[in-house]
Amino acid sequence: MPTGAYEILASAREGLTRQEEEISAVRSRQPLAVFTKTATGNGDIDNALGLDRKFRLVFVRCHFAGGSGKAPLTVSVDSAAGAEYDARLFTIAKAGAGRDVNFRLSAEESAEPSPWTFQAGDAVRVQWSNPDAGNIIWGLEVGLAIAT
Repeated sequence: MPTGAYEILASAREGLTRQEEEISAVRSRQPLAVFTKTATGNGDIDNALGLDRKFRLVFVRCHFAGGSGKAPLTVSVDSAAGAEYDARLFTIAKAGAGRDVNFRLSAEESAEPSPWTFQAGDAVRVQWSNPDAGNIIWGLEVGLAIAT
């Protein structure tokens, strides 16, 4: 083989090594990235939010403005495996005007393997019955991170 061919092969190997290192660096940062899914409205909340791959729940925030009244806000998992695997995760007893929701998982609960990890196709469902529909407006944010 001519010397030039060896140089070409060495250069190609170097390029592949650099590419593998870059891919590895991106993969190591993925679990730290939080994707915020949002919804807003002035009626009831019934939103199912998820990612197209295995994910974990990081936070649920909801701001309420206008009107008056409070109602329970429920967060559950809508399982891709079927209704028999759906489960209530937690309930905030009084959410609404003057009572925002700000639920964030602790560092221990968020660490892999997290009990708050869900499979591809699952969704985090947030539900709340607006006690003053049309007058209370809300803005919902759910933070999800890719799970390993």
